[in-house]
Amino acid sequence: MYTRYGPPDVVRVEEVGRPAVRAGQVLVRVHATTVNRTDCACRAAKPFFMRLFTGLTGPRATVLGNEFAGVVDEVGAGVRSFEVGDRVFGYIEGPFGAHADYLSLPATGSIATMPAHSTFAEAASSTEGAHYALAQVRAAKITAGQDVLVYGASGAIGSAAVQLVKGLGAVVTAVCGTANVELVRGLGADRVVDYQLEDFTADSQAYDVVLDAVGKSSFGRCRPLLKPGGIYISTELGRRAENPFLALVGSLHSGTRVMFPIPTHDQAMIVFIRGLIESGTFTAVVDRTYPLDRIVDAYRYVETGQKTGSVVISLTDQA
Repeated sequence: MYTRYGPPDVVRVEEVGRPAVRAGQVLVRVHATTVNRTDCACRAAKPFFMRLFTGLTGPRATVLGNEFAGVVDEVGAGVRSFEVGDRVFGYIEGPFGAHADYLSLPATGSIATMPAHSTFAEAASSTEGAHYALAQVRAAKITAGQDVLVYGASGAIGSAAVQLVKGLGAVVTAVCGTANVELVRGLGADRVVDYQLEDFTADSQAYDVVLDAVGKSSFGRCRPLLKPGGIYISTELGRRAENPFLALVGSLHSGTRVMFPIPTHDQAMIVFIRGLIESGTFTAVVDRTYPLDRIVDAYRYVETGQKTGSVVISLTDQA
């Protein structure tokens, strides 16, 4: 829980009552969840405008966590799509609440039965990064044969993007640090650029799409990499929140342009991700796992900006 905005230390573990299960809802016994960039941003209320959504003077949702995997413990009246004992996973950004033993949510929400053969940790790690990557890939309308550069290819979003773009038949150049070169190559990247050894923006190759999965570059720096009509797309607002503005301006002409899609999620998206996992198109990358009583350490690690894939919180011995 957290009741005020601030650094990782504002988070603490407390005993609370089990959530009520209303008609049309399911109660999930959470086995695994994650700490990710969304959790960190909401906890710190940075950038400041996030308070418009999370609460001006303090957080409305005092239990964070948007990714989860677990077992249905109870179903509310009228629920036919899930049964007690079903292994499920999903995404709950907005209401949050996955950093707890029990989570209640609508049976029609962003929840589905788990992929066959996935562990709880793997399933819990497969929604946040993948749903951001999906939003970018779909907005850019990436197709087979295109040249795509993914910057930040070892993070949760980037590692998903590499796999999704490769699955579409595009040619993928991935940018990451030295320690993750082999990992990213194993995800399917056709070429890997080590940003610690060379400046990827000085690359002589031209791209149809540059996908910045960590928001640490800019359209200005990446524009020379783009083919005529090429797209720069980022997961972050950019310097001085320039990306939404540049996306609006870019829609007025046919040259290189910025796109800034707003990700959405629903049950169909979770089912789609499950299909990707079961087909072998996408596998979530898990960096490390912490028990719930070390969640503050997990926040600290995520905020180093050096995580690879996802950081899991285990709530049971079965995660």
